[in-house]
Amino acid sequence: MVNVAILGFGVVGSGVAEVLATNGPHIDQKVDDLIRLKYILDVRDFPDSPFADKVVHDFSVIENDPEVSIVVETIGGAKAALDFTRRALRAGKSVVTSNKELVAEHGCELLKLAAEQGVSYLFEASVGGGIPILRPLNQCLAANEIEEITGILNGTTNYILTRMIRGGLSFDAALKEAQANGYAEQDPTADIEGHDACRKICILASLAFGRHIYPRQVPAEGITGVTLSDVAWAEACGKKLKLLGRAIRQADGRVCAYVSPHLVDVENPLAGVEDVFNAIAVKGNAIGDVMFYGRGAGKLPTASAVVADVIDAAKHRDEKKRVFWAEGGEDTTVSPDGLASAWYVRGSGDAGAVQAALPGARLLARADAPAGEFALLTGPMTRPELDGKLACVKPLSVFRVLD
Repeated sequence: MVNVAILGFGVVGSGVAEVLATNGPHIDQKVDDLIRLKYILDVRDFPDSPFADKVVHDFSVIENDPEVSIVVETIGGAKAALDFTRRALRAGKSVVTSNKELVAEHGCELLKLAAEQGVSYLFEASVGGGIPILRPLNQCLAANEIEEITGILNGTTNYILTRMIRGGLSFDAALKEAQANGYAEQDPTADIEGHDACRKICILASLAFGRHIYPRQVPAEGITGVTLSDVAWAEACGKKLKLLGRAIRQADGRVCAYVSPHLVDVENPLAGVEDVFNAIAVKGNAIGDVMFYGRGAGKLPTASAVVADVIDAAKHRDEKKRVFWAEGGEDTTVSPDGLASAWYVRGSGDAGAVQAALPGARLLARADAPAGEFALLTGPMTRPELDGKLACVKPLSVFRVLD
């Protein structure tokens, strides 16, 4: 029998318990042994839960039980979760997690520790919720040299932008609606400022390009500066605003990774990804372009990915699942300031003077534009080049255009 312990009985942890119980007979057919939930670690009691008898409050109970072979970490953060994960791995237990902060900050260390102990450290649910992406990157696309990853990686911000585009809601109103619907936390900073998407693109890039990329190396801009006027100008030129995380392999092997709002052409499949859905486009040198799409968050979609890793860990108890990347460094990444692209610029005042400062820029037309406001699309240039040309102008919004 394969005994499992869950750390944290919140949304994802309770979902994992539910999936293990509800789909138990189906799961048993996938493994040569039975997978059973033995413990749930939490500071709280859950007397009304069908799993109340499995709750413990001391991690050492799990750590010192030789019958527990897989630990599911759904606590979140990188404090207690890091301590418990290290202790579980050192105790010879495989660890499965949905914790993107922990993997983004400490993935290299924990993968190395798992390899030293002959166990598995798996984290499919840390990116894209229920969307299978890490396993395909590591297996199905293994014959490719990955050239670029671009994704809508945060369901909360995608929902907010969808409501601004489809419903005409202001950013503040769309955020409040997202919170009322349970899509956004009461403190939404990690989502709307791009930190969550940053952690996810770090994990994707580390796996795809083979060296650890830390969140501190990846500039992140959120969507708090997006206005309904930007939405309208984007529509006027056949584009939609999306928050994208991107990681692009450079010719010298370094990685250009960043998170920021982009104008995306309506013909691009990413433009049609709405509400809380996520989508991740991967470009390989052999396969070309592929895209993964689905619910990027939620109790059962995320739990589905966690339990799939539990099954994988159970199947590979004797021959461990190899997921690996090397330690990173300051030479691993390069600033997106050197990445040339077209830019959307919105401003007020003398549009002709700004257009003259940006040769080749296309002035956009919009019937309902506020008096004195203009927007244009530039030709390809880097951000420092753009800033130099706009030195005498204070633009209202500047966003990169996805090429």
